[in-house]
Amino acid sequence: MSSGRGYFGIGVEGISKPMNVGNLYRSAHAFGAEFVFAIAPAVDLRAVNVSDTSQTAKHLPLYEYASVEKMELPKGCRLVGVELLDEAIELPSFTHPERAAYVLGPERGSLSPALVERCDLTVKIPTRFCVNVGVAGAILMYDRLITRGRFAPRAPRPGGPVEELPEHTHGRQVFRRGRNNA
Repeated sequence: MSSGRGYFGIGVEGISKPMNVGNLYRSAHAFGAEFVFAIAPAVDLRAVNVSDTSQTAKHLPLYEYASVEKMELPKGCRLVGVELLDEAIELPSFTHPERAAYVLGPERGSLSPALVERCDLTVKIPTRFCVNVGVAGAILMYDRLITRGRFAPRAPRPGGPVEELPEHTHGRQVFRRGRNNA
């Protein structure tokens, strides 16, 4: 699986169903997330193993934050809220940040106003109504994979690619001026 450059993590706010968060974390592990997180979960995160059969927390860092204010992300990581907001960017038109942390809201609820305010960007999946947290996360991560990954072009007719992906070639070394080389 080619994910291109950069990294991503994915998490939830106020989640109350362990099966949903377990499904999301398992998908995150499968799609190559670097970390998973939860903000003020209303469930014991140890209960997610019922649906997270890959046991993501054994393979990726799992961060739990008591509140939005306590959440810390790596330097340069952009927080992207996933929410059905009028002003949110529709996923098919969205360019994923190189370094991103995606956050989804609770079942039967929305991201808190404090979290929406903290987000650098918000994106929405163009559906008629909200879908399950695990499904929404998988759609989002798949979109990141196909838009940031390196794949052969789609065929103009049904079926697989008609041309092979060209071999990657490395460019010349780039020197940046004005940086301290200490």
